[in-house]
Amino acid sequence: MPADTPVDHKRKVDRGEMAPGCPVHAAGGDVWRVQDYATAKSLLRHADTRQAGFGVENVQRLQGRMRMPVLYRDGAEHREHRRQTAKYFTPKRVETAYRGLMDRLADEQCAELVRRGAADVSQLSFALAVAVAGEVIGLTEAGRGMARRLELFFADMEVDPGFRSPRALRRMWRTNTVMGTFYWRDVRPSINARRKERRDDLISHLIDEGCTNGEILGECVTFAAAGMITTREFITVAAWHLFDDPELRAAYTAGEEKQRHAILHEILRLEPVVGELLRWTTADLTVPGADGDVTIPAGAKLDISVAAANLDTAAVGDDPGALCPARPLADGVGDAGLSFGDGPHRCPGAYIAIQETDIFLSKLFALPGLRMVAPPTAELRPAIGSYEVVGLHVALG
Repeated sequence: MPADTPVDHKRKVDRGEMAPGCPVHAAGGDVWRVQDYATAKSLLRHADTRQAGFGVENVQRLQGRMRMPVLYRDGAEHREHRRQTAKYFTPKRVETAYRGLMDRLADEQCAELVRRGAADVSQLSFALAVAVAGEVIGLTEAGRGMARRLELFFADMEVDPGFRSPRALRRMWRTNTVMGTFYWRDVRPSINARRKERRDDLISHLIDEGCTNGEILGECVTFAAAGMITTREFITVAAWHLFDDPELRAAYTAGEEKQRHAILHEILRLEPVVGELLRWTTADLTVPGADGDVTIPAGAKLDISVAAANLDTAAVGDDPGALCPARPLADGVGDAGLSFGDGPHRCPGAYIAIQETDIFLSKLFALPGLRMVAPPTAELRPAIGSYEVVGLHVALG
């Protein structure tokens, strides 16, 4: 394996040393590390891999007693669920069902900033992301404070104190308390409303599928993580880039929607919210290695570094760490690289995330006198290779 190659990049999130383009190699134990774009993409699409990470090992303890959330399923059942729910995430659906909502919510958050004179971008963007994802999911009967309950729940998940210590018991009690409150105040009222009258949303679909309330709760939690937490972080890091780069900010604010989306995709390529994706192999897999083909055995864990693959010059061209929305990409390379994943578990809400980010940031940066009070910090969440941008405070005037 070649030595780590330094990359001069404009990333705000420091992910440490990486070797973009490095061929797949054993990284100790049963783990195989993947950092080149082509192999990463092929393994994410491979039929002989299954989901790992995101707490799947803990959730699988319930297998046989309840239907697993779609995030934790693979194979024909997973594909069928994705096929049936794809209609909620199409560009046409976003334009007809959600765009007006996004506009109204973005206006409300900007009005809140104007009223207060200063605010934290992550709080403004989280309120937006929670409301949009709630509409898609069907959490429209949720009680006040749902955003805060979800924030507490996901923050507690970042800590892994084990299972037998007093700290673990306290964590379990807090998690169960917050989860129970989320169910009784947010999920259950929305389920009850849809059992009386179906609507065109995910909860109604799950009811028609025969899901129990507990199974619907599990889906709500996983979609909340995917549609709320990640979108908040991307909106915040994108705003950070625009504040720090006057030329980029000018291009964004003056550009048409196509140009603005290109800038957002390029920022996301550099700053994937989830920087590592994990998979288990279910059969021996042969892939290109440094000295010819290598065989990854069945039962191995794949550590697929999206953050490294997105800097692979074979995929994204020269100067991969630069922020260049017009960069020429190799055939088959997405505008955001692998930041939305690929294969069966590719993020279904990719278009929603870009659209609501663009709507909010367009309105935010149109406010006269908008300025960043002080640079924020980025904290890594090692469990899934994600980040949290903390302290992006803005003010007017």
